[in-house]
Parts: sequence; C-alpha cells; structure tokens
Amino acid sequence: MRIAVASGKGGTGKTTVGVNLARYLMREGKEVCFIDCDVEEPNAHFFLLDKFDTEFKEYVPVPEIDTQKCLGETCKKCVQECRFKSLIWMVNEVMVFPELCHSCGLCKLVCPAEAVLDGQREIGLVREGGMENLRFYSGLLRIGEAMAPPLIKKVKEYAANKGDVQILDCPPGTSCPVIESMEGVDFVVLVTEPTPFGLNDLKLAVELTRKLNHPFGVVINRDGMGDDAVLRYLKEEEIPVLARFPHTQEAAQAYSQGKLLIDALSEFQELYQGLWLEIKNNMSGGTQ
Repeated sequence: MRIAVASGKGGTGKTTVGVNLARYLMREGKEVCFIDCDVEEPNAHFFLLDKFDTEFKEYVPVPEIDTQKCLGETCKKCVQECRFKSLIWMVNEVMVFPELCHSCGLCKLVCPAEAVLDGQREIGLVREGGMENLRFYSGLLRIGEAMAPPLIKKVKEYAANKGDVQILDCPPGTSCPVIESMEGVDFVVLVTEPTPFGLNDLKLAVELTRKLNHPFGVVINRDGMGDDAVLRYLKEEEIPVLARFPHTQEAAQAYSQGKLLIDALSEFQELYQGLWLEIKNNMSGGTQ
C-alpha cells in the first residue's frame, strides 16, 4: 500500500500528518517505509529517525563530446535535435551544459560519428536509515541542481517493495517533483488549511490529482483557525474529508519542540486511528 501525502502549498502541515500517520501505523505493528520525497528541503527525519545509517551519491547520465570524432560544423545534429538546449555550437565545437540535460539520450542516437560519449552528473544524495519497524529513505538535492525529479525517482527505487505500508511525503505545490512523487501510488492524502490561501492551492492540488487519476481525500489541518470555505468546496465537489485536526496551542507547542503530536497529546491517537480507517475505506471507492 503506497500513500502519498501532498498539498498545494507549503506550511499546511503535510509532513506533520505524514510522520504522525507513520508513528500510528508503527504502533499498530505495521512495517512502515517512509519516503521523504521533498529532496530540496527534507525534514521528516527530524521526527522519525535518530540518524541515517548509509548515504549514496547519485548520478544521471549526461553527454560528453569526443572532439576527435565530432564532424563539427558540417553536422551539428546533436545541437539541432536537443529539445532542452543543453548542447550548443560555440568556438568551433559542441559545448555541453550538463545542468540543462534531461538525460534523454537523443544526442547519442542521432550522432553519425559516434562522437557522443557517456558522462555523468552528480545530482545529490540518497540516505537510508531505520529503527524498530520503520525503514526511512530520503534524498538531498545537490546545491545548484535545477531538477528534483531524477533524485526523487532514485529515492523511490531504493525504497521499492519495502514495508507493508509506504508513506511518501511529497514536496509542496503541483509541479514536476510532486508528479514524480505521486507516480505509482495507491492513494493520495491532500492536506489543507481552512484559509483563503489554503483553499486556492487545494483546488490546484485536486485538479492535479484528478488528472493523474488517483483516488484521494482531504485532511483539514489546524481546523478552526479560519472559515468554512474549504468545507463548502469539498462538499460541492463530493470530496471525502478524511480527518479534521484541531488548531490548538498545545499542538503548536509540541510541534515547536520537535515532538510527534501522537506522542505528546493523547487525543491525536484517536484522530490518526480515524484517519487510517478513512484511508482504507476510500482506497477503492475514493473520489477521482
């Protein structure tokens, strides 16, 4: 069972929901695999893990040009066919801009002189750790790296088939990193807050999730801090409300101290039990 926890915007409590759900499932005896797909700003390990056991540098293929074989200005097919402008003709040779390369391999395919060689570019780290019945995987994008999806894909490959339940903590927003994180999941938990900003970005997240054809439901976090516009929208769209977590000073204090809400406040045990039951009930019949 693969569950993605996502949100249309940052700051809704997406990671908070993900790590507390993981803790609840661990208490229920499930083998949990937590995958932190927010490789630009990973932070779920602060709540679930003491330390990482191992880490690996990860790379993606990029072209290198053999100038002795290259046919030069009479050809330039690699430059002409590159859709991402990562190859240009300058100062009588083909220059490669690795950060723009999407590793599609087209340049090597079209080169008639076999002058395009296999190179590689470091994209970041994949980190792994565990404790009790938890396996934890995370990525850390290299500073200056423009594209997160290749590293997210690597993290998911390391975590493949691990655990009874996989929880994927997606990056915020609705862009390519989120799409890569959601790829192949069984259910999506969208976390929102009852504010105008929360509603606006929830609509974007709902649109994306529907396009990807994933069953999903919504968690309203910090319930009571805003208005009821989010609830009205969910009712109009016939989207299931999986849980409503209250906005309390006690919860804010526990979070600020790095504590899991399910450990610090007894009422959250029941709330996360209800969330898990709603996820299971909506797995096959959830809205799309």
